[in-house]
Amino acid sequence: MFGTHSSRTWFLFFLKFSVFSSLLLAGALSIGNLLFRGEAELAVHKENDAPFFTIVIDAGHGGRDGGASADDDGTLEKNLNLSVAKKLKALFESANIKAVMTRETDMELASPDSPHKKLDDLSARVKIAESEENALLVSIHMNKFPVGKYSGLQVYYSENHAESRVLAEMIQSAAADLFSDMPLRTVKPAKDIYLMENVEIPAVLVECGFLSNYKEKERLKTEEYQMELAMMMYAAILQHIS
Repeated sequence: MFGTHSSRTWFLFFLKFSVFSSLLLAGALSIGNLLFRGEAELAVHKENDAPFFTIVIDAGHGGRDGGASADDDGTLEKNLNLSVAKKLKALFESANIKAVMTRETDMELASPDSPHKKLDDLSARVKIAESEENALLVSIHMNKFPVGKYSGLQVYYSENHAESRVLAEMIQSAAADLFSDMPLRTVKPAKDIYLMENVEIPAVLVECGFLSNYKEKERLKTEEYQMELAMMMYAAILQHIS
């Protein structure tokens, strides 16, 4: 485990949020299909077996748009975003909650001959998110700053839906609870971020860490830390939709 938290601390954190939230949601929906097999698994369905809730997971950037890059070793944001997003999707699917990704490979969502590739790509992500019923959107990104001392997770929220800020605060708080070395931050409205400004559903953008901070960048590259980030977001989102 990272920081000063032991594996037991992580387990208790995950148990607290995942199991408690799962029990609340199961009770609210009057379904008795909560199974406990080493961890909470949540079956969430409408009477017609359609998903009760859909989590749209956006792995930022992709294809020719690499996003931010680390100055020392060229680590590309787009690859880390996708890796964390895939882990988050797998967690929701293991709990029988529908999860949709805007991209599942290293690709951009725009025609190669488009004169407005970036705008087309972002517009396509908006359409994917808005096409899902009873959905919320989580966009995964990595940060970068000219000064290398900055580190930590920062959550931005769309101002188009009141629930966005609530969800953002849950994720920011969960990160502070889990990672002892995480700087304390408050959530921020997503100003001039196309995706956040153009979706009407609850939506947050999570900057998972800084590629400009060497220590944090090395952590972000590991499968273990990527899974911890995914599990933290999964637990916070599960608590929110309970």
